[in-house]
Amino acid sequence: MSGIFKAYDIRGIFPEEINAQVAEKIGRAFIEFTGAKNVVIGRDMRPHSQDVFDGLSKGITEQGADVIDLGLCSTPMSYFANGHLKAEASIIITASHNPGNWNGMKLCKADAVPISGATGIMDIEKIVIDESWSKSDKVGKITQDDIVKPYGEFLKQFIKFDRKPRIVVDYANSMGIYEIAEIEKYFDIIPLYKELDGTFPNHEANPLAVETLDAIIAKVKETGAEFGAAFDGDADRCGFIDDKGEIIPMDLFTALIAQDILSEGPATILYDLRSSWATKECIEENGGTAIMSRVGHAFIKAQMREHDAVFAGELSGHYYFKENCTAESQGLALIKLANLADKTGKKVSELVAPLRKYFASGEINSEVSNVEAIMKTIKAKYVDGKSYELDGFSVEFEDWWFNIRCSNTEPVLRLNLEATTESVMVEKRDELLAIIRG
Repeated sequence: MSGIFKAYDIRGIFPEEINAQVAEKIGRAFIEFTGAKNVVIGRDMRPHSQDVFDGLSKGITEQGADVIDLGLCSTPMSYFANGHLKAEASIIITASHNPGNWNGMKLCKADAVPISGATGIMDIEKIVIDESWSKSDKVGKITQDDIVKPYGEFLKQFIKFDRKPRIVVDYANSMGIYEIAEIEKYFDIIPLYKELDGTFPNHEANPLAVETLDAIIAKVKETGAEFGAAFDGDADRCGFIDDKGEIIPMDLFTALIAQDILSEGPATILYDLRSSWATKECIEENGGTAIMSRVGHAFIKAQMREHDAVFAGELSGHYYFKENCTAESQGLALIKLANLADKTGKKVSELVAPLRKYFASGEINSEVSNVEAIMKTIKAKYVDGKSYELDGFSVEFEDWWFNIRCSNTEPVLRLNLEATTESVMVEKRDELLAIIRG
């Protein structure tokens, strides 16, 4: 059971690792840890999410807390509900992009402040293992609340265009169907896989896996759509395609959204440390304050609050907005891309083109057994650059930079590298990989 408690969430295979009985224990431990008197709970479309909800809500109510049942909803909607309903905590039942036999939970305190491994998940794990929750004299109640329409009203206030952009949306048989349910009428949508199916019959619900984007790329080209949007399983990530059918790198998408936000005035915007130099440059050129962040939603959200940032983008396709409890909203990201295209009168490919000026390696994963020795060798070799250790080890030179860090979720080292020319990128990429892989 202990293997399901991860750095950012709880996740495991159903029913072997996570099931109604395990969920009940997690519910009890969650209340013991947080002391919350009420908890908002939403769930995704997986066929066993109802079972997990039943167990989780039983544990929570028998510990004396009330459950506000949102039913089916996206992860961003659960964050919105946390703040909108002034709840003391929230849980969304989902395993995101994992295969259909997985399930899990993402946990938050009030105001959608995430509970991570460093801020409570491991404490909850210990309570579950020890079954060390206290007994309650009362039993909480379960009530229902429909958050779809309030979330839709929240999104609508950001729409600035007065026409219907023609776009392709790959719903991946997942919760993107709920994420943009109330704003679909403002777009001319060409849908792909718009049937809820937690077995993911068409493709993995993961826009980071570029092969999952083949269908949406083909459809954008076929229909002449203005852009495409591909949701992941719980709709807290999204991949975007320009009008030429080219994938928009997620760090460059951060720069696009920053342009729309900054057109309304100066603001602080965070970009994750794996992002292209072009992202920081774009934020600053448009009057924003650009602050580098480490990787991981819990860290980014905390840093946003610390700096009163209005927006942050992560290379994995998470886009965070202050307006949504400093949390993800892919519906809002979609709206802001449409706003930018409308106000500039440019095609999305034309907006992206000036940002495609550097050459990136992409994130390269390597399984290694001697992490400390490798990191020591790299630090000794690249002493002439400007180095920092915000997350892993990063070094900047005049014409290239790299970051190498340990994964929080897998036994691998991750390398990201960018250069001003393709030849330098290839040379330095291969040089570093030779050290990493021996």
